[in-house]
Amino acid sequence: MSDRSATAVVLGGSVAGMLAARALSSVGVRVTLVERDALPAGPEPRKGLPQARHVHQLWSGGAQAMEELLPGVTARLREAGAHRLPITTDMVGLSPRGWYRRWAESHFMLLCSRDLLDATVRDLLLADERIELLERTEVSGLDGTGAAVSGVRLRSSDGGERVLAADLVVDATGRGSRTPKWLTGLGLPQAEVRKVDSGVAYASRVYLAPEAARDGFPVVNVQPAPRSGGPGKGGVLLPIENGRWLVTLFGTRGGEPSPDTADFDTYAREELRHPILADLMARAEPQTEVAFTRTTANRRHLYERMPAWPENFVVVGDALAAFNPIYGHGMSAAAQAALALRDTVEAFGWATPGLSRRLQKAVARPAGAAWDLAIGMDVFYPGATENGPTWAERLVAAYVDRLTYTATGNGRVARAVTDVMSLEKGAGALLTPSVLVAAVRGPLKPPLSGPPLTGDELKRAGLQ
Repeated sequence: MSDRSATAVVLGGSVAGMLAARALSSVGVRVTLVERDALPAGPEPRKGLPQARHVHQLWSGGAQAMEELLPGVTARLREAGAHRLPITTDMVGLSPRGWYRRWAESHFMLLCSRDLLDATVRDLLLADERIELLERTEVSGLDGTGAAVSGVRLRSSDGGERVLAADLVVDATGRGSRTPKWLTGLGLPQAEVRKVDSGVAYASRVYLAPEAARDGFPVVNVQPAPRSGGPGKGGVLLPIENGRWLVTLFGTRGGEPSPDTADFDTYAREELRHPILADLMARAEPQTEVAFTRTTANRRHLYERMPAWPENFVVVGDALAAFNPIYGHGMSAAAQAALALRDTVEAFGWATPGLSRRLQKAVARPAGAAWDLAIGMDVFYPGATENGPTWAERLVAAYVDRLTYTATGNGRVARAVTDVMSLEKGAGALLTPSVLVAAVRGPLKPPLSGPPLTGDELKRAGLQ
């Protein structure tokens, strides 16, 4: 792009907002990043982000997109203590159909606290001279018409108000986005909204791992059984920086964990399908009290399907599609959406008529892929939807259940499943002739009788 005077305003200093700002600056746009709160200087908690205390991960599909936007970010995270764990080599997981085997690496995850990830991305982002950060500033609305947005109305911390003009406005304000209200205020119709709410609640706690297990320890995951007819109960242990384990326990409507710290160990031992997490926690040193949240509903705004869409406006991140956090796709989908922003501007050119609609459709694709993965299980929990799963959702779930069963004893199918879960391939990877035939045959190896931790891992964790 040759027009170096082009400007954009990105609303929200979330990961989605920061990566969208970087995507636009990389094609020559000058970006103002507007944030309601004061952002911390380092890896510290950020106000207005309750989900930051719970498990987060970057699947390889998201990590690769982030690296392309911010070269060197992976190395910076690793230097600060983030773990790169190969999938499924360093995953100990109990699926709804049994324990997964630990196959050779096909993909990977980057694991660290959300505070460290945000701070690392923020440092690299603000080193870009084309990006300006405007903190402690509220957005009161859009400026413009239903045909075209021309800027945003801002209110500073001292109460002063002004209009900031921009050639493009990006809403990355998260689950609390006011875009639906803003659009109807401009005379546009309401967008279709889909919601799947299993009522899941999260309780999380940070532990200092046993000294011998502070490096090179796998992810441990006990998944619920979503088609059992009752509440889903699960938990996951993620190694994060500084030798710590972040443990999140979760349960759907009617089976929620307690927000009380005193109940945390009991839920892990008595409510989950296997006590491995409780066994590991018992050998570790608690570092925090329990953090608790219920802000977990899956909600997707189908803005890309609206009959009319204003020029110069696009919605990304949780403001577009918010997911049950346990699947770990939110940040990865946001990174891929930011890459789609950049690529679409490069392909069609800045200020091309209809560019905003193209941008909205482009960012909807990774959001849609993550959405399909999230609701594929959540839709089966009691009360998640008004009418329960559709026949199509039941058919897809039955096939995925068969794949899950096959993946417990078939490395090829396990790889195909992680191709999709890592957001490196679309769902079509699960419909190839070889995968279909393998699903019919079922697992090639017998089921495992317990968690596939190695003898060395059991010893280092104090379990042997």
